[in-house]
Amino acid sequence: MRSSSPLPRMSRRGRVTIGVLIGVFILFTLLGWGVQAWTDWLWFSEVDYTAVFRGVIVTRLLLFLGASLAMAAIVGGNLWLAQRLRPRHRPHSPEQATLERYRMLLGPRLGLWITAAAVIVGLFAGLSAQSRWNQWLLFLNGGEFGVADPEFGVDVGFYVFQLPFWRFLLGLGFTAVVLALIGSLAVHYLFGGVRLQGVGDRMSNAARAHLSTLVAVFVLLKAVAYVLDRRSMLLEYNDGVGVYGAGYADINALLPAKEILAYISVVVAIAIIVFSNAWMRNLVWPGISLALLGVSAVAIGGIYPWAVQTFEVKPSARDKEAPYIQRSIDATRASYGLDVAQHSAYAASNLTPQESLATDTSVVPNARLLDPQLVSETYTQLQQVRGFYDFGPKLDIDRYTVNGKTQDYVVGVREINYRELTAQQSNWINRHTVYTHGYGVVAAPANQVVCGGQPYFVSGFLGERAQESCSSPTDQIPASQPRIYYGERMQDGDYAIVGKPNPDANPAEFDRPAGESGEGRESYYTYSGEGGVDIGSFTRRLLYSIKEQEPNFLLSEAVNENSKLLYVRNARDRVEKVAPFLTLDGDPYPAVVDGRVKWIVDGYTTAATYPYAERVNLQQETTDELTGRGTIQLARENVNYIRNSVKATVDAYDGTVTLYEFDENDPVLKAWNKAFGGDLIKPRAEIPPSLADHFRYPADLFKVQRNLLTRFHVTSPGDFYSGQDFWQVPNVPDAPDSGVKQPPYYLYTQFPGQEAPRFQLTSAVTPNGRQNLAALISASYQDGKPTLQVLELPDQTRVSGPVQVHQQMTNNANIRQQLNLLSSNQAQVQYGNLLSLPFGNGMLYVEPVYVKSNQQDAYPLLQKVLLSYGDGGSFVVLADNPADGIKQLVEQGKRWAAGNPPPTDGENPPSDGGEPSATPSPTPTPTEAPPLTGELGAAADQVRTAITEVRAAQASGDFERYGRALKALDDALTAFQQAQQVAGGNNAPSTPTPTGSP
Repeated sequence: MRSSSPLPRMSRRGRVTIGVLIGVFILFTLLGWGVQAWTDWLWFSEVDYTAVFRGVIVTRLLLFLGASLAMAAIVGGNLWLAQRLRPRHRPHSPEQATLERYRMLLGPRLGLWITAAAVIVGLFAGLSAQSRWNQWLLFLNGGEFGVADPEFGVDVGFYVFQLPFWRFLLGLGFTAVVLALIGSLAVHYLFGGVRLQGVGDRMSNAARAHLSTLVAVFVLLKAVAYVLDRRSMLLEYNDGVGVYGAGYADINALLPAKEILAYISVVVAIAIIVFSNAWMRNLVWPGISLALLGVSAVAIGGIYPWAVQTFEVKPSARDKEAPYIQRSIDATRASYGLDVAQHSAYAASNLTPQESLATDTSVVPNARLLDPQLVSETYTQLQQVRGFYDFGPKLDIDRYTVNGKTQDYVVGVREINYRELTAQQSNWINRHTVYTHGYGVVAAPANQVVCGGQPYFVSGFLGERAQESCSSPTDQIPASQPRIYYGERMQDGDYAIVGKPNPDANPAEFDRPAGESGEGRESYYTYSGEGGVDIGSFTRRLLYSIKEQEPNFLLSEAVNENSKLLYVRNARDRVEKVAPFLTLDGDPYPAVVDGRVKWIVDGYTTAATYPYAERVNLQQETTDELTGRGTIQLARENVNYIRNSVKATVDAYDGTVTLYEFDENDPVLKAWNKAFGGDLIKPRAEIPPSLADHFRYPADLFKVQRNLLTRFHVTSPGDFYSGQDFWQVPNVPDAPDSGVKQPPYYLYTQFPGQEAPRFQLTSAVTPNGRQNLAALISASYQDGKPTLQVLELPDQTRVSGPVQVHQQMTNNANIRQQLNLLSSNQAQVQYGNLLSLPFGNGMLYVEPVYVKSNQQDAYPLLQKVLLSYGDGGSFVVLADNPADGIKQLVEQGKRWAAGNPPPTDGENPPSDGGEPSATPSPTPTPTEAPPLTGELGAAADQVRTAITEVRAAQASGDFERYGRALKALDDALTAFQQAQQVAGGNNAPSTPTPTGSP
């Protein structure tokens, strides 16, 4: 019989070609890595955070090497052992004849093939391990929380710092054993240790011992997994009650089952080794042992817990799960800082405007009129001066004390927007050496407008002001260094090259336009800050020429021996690079501190393994109307522990990054600080008071806490299980059908229970599935400590929520007519933040109304202010300014007190389905119909609700919604007529109708 022809061999030239290509690929890969590492080291040296660079890269390298070597040794060692244990003689069979060809091919270079396989699996294992550098550093440096889990009494630090890395190691062990088992089985089969045909045993003794040992090790790892699963159960989701953490069936059925299965796994592992090698020397009993383990896992770990859940827990889940729901409530409130929330009742029973509105000095005068999102266009058009300056799609809110008065200001930074440079301005020289920085922080009081609705600018001026009546005659928030080299609008590739060859050379950087209104001559400047990487040497220029793939670093005369390169110029990116272990807030904001412009970035420490705590997705919880409009969307990170542990600052001129400790009790921050030498984070005592005055409660943290408080304000397990008292975050008031959540808003105001006005972040919430107001949540810093305040309205309140208030105000007949006059084919009406302000045991609502022309380069101007008091629809005015509006509201209140109803559009819409309007009614006269009560009154309320929805649908222009609203109105009228017949036929009051046609 002729043997099979050998496989064709590659020619020497082909092998050389492939070798050269592989070598070139490796060379360029290593060159890219080397350039990246070198430039990173230079950058970290510039910002003085080399400990982070060194700590991260060394940790990743050690993990890569450790995991690679361990995986390669386990897999490669078992493959080598399998070929060493091959039988000396193999019985003849067609199977062995077929395998002989492969043995001839692989045999001469078997060691090389085993090495290659070990290197490949080791490489992938190392890549996986090096990405766990953060888990390893926490594993080494983590301490205790001082809080024990409610089931095992183990400190929470074990779950946060140790458990994640143990689980990774266990997974790596499973992978190594499985790959070793599969590879060894293949080698034993190739060399005849395992046979499918022929006479005699199908497996040699050596192969049986080798493979059975690997199986036994796998089963022992499974026993370890069962032990870790007992701890991990406290992190799992409990479907029965909708909370995280082990429930009744888990603790009383699955937990002991895991322990039993761990013991069974150890017994099975021993049985496999004994039966396979020391006693019967066959695979029958080992197979039975494995089958027993599988049956036990299904019966004990699956069927038994299911039976307990189905037949014992579900019939009385409220009582059975109560202790475990309480655990989840307590853990969630602790892990998210909700336990410091101060809950207080707010009756909001005053539905009539009081005269104190006109004399108030804490709430009404501080009502913010400027919407940071809308007036960004106004800032750009009025303060841009040059087309390449930009303020971004959203401005920021901060407070300043000017002339002894503290109030909130809308602030924006005049930054360079490289996307707005003209074609001529966009060449390499202009883009990177001329247009290098922005100039000035522009601010305006948040509660003041001038000159037909414009902001009253008080800082950031360029040259002389053309209309001093529209701005402050002096700079009220002066910055001694107003130049902005590092900002919020910078992107990758927006680097700047600064520095002139000698002191006598002319400045090359465009600084700012000078002269009246920015027209006329232009001034130039040379950067003199400490920031930037020196690129004066040829080596440095070559290095960055490779990094940026730009030959002008070597060829251009603009790069000289005194040049510096400024890159990573986005403030948030700089903090993220020096503190990669932090999750950063999506809205950095500028502040003028001691004459310097500082970017303030809030940093969070997070964890995902706090036992029994609710797990949330940061991206999902923080997304609202402002996301992507000046607010950066957070990554899809699942967490169940968060602290605002760090306040980071970035100097807008020289890029200096400083990390300040803000939460002195956070164990996670202490672990990270220890991991990088102990002095990475500056102590809280070193925070300058002038900087601390500008700290504000971070928006993303507040959104997470607010969303959780909609459920976890309920602390009774029984009430939590029923879910009847849950709240929800309302949608945007002027676009409720968009499904986009209303963002919280910053205010300098005073809430009930507060001794003085404070700068706070506030949000309104409504009952789940309804639109009336349920509570107001505010967050602020008091004596440097974070505080949460929850003002809870009565359960059956008739006070409207934000969506209802907006609809009721804009659907008022008189107001609708005025709004229609403001909007036309040439202009559009835009609504600002709807503010919900508790005042005088009632609710005051303020909503600015802007008008924007449809002409090119038009910008919104504040033209009117909507104000409402009480339930949201009873006392409503549209005024030129808040002062006039408050006067009108007070006059309406006086007329009401005198027995005259306030002017309305002919009806008082209900504040919620099924609840009548909160507007009080004067004593009926003989000519008036008596108030409707009982089923007839409820039917009348449904009619009024349907009428309100018809008007809202008509105003929105949504014909599908309008059709649904008309159908609902028809059904409500039918129900009212039926109620009339039951109440007495023709003697019942007539159907309520609105003035005018819907």
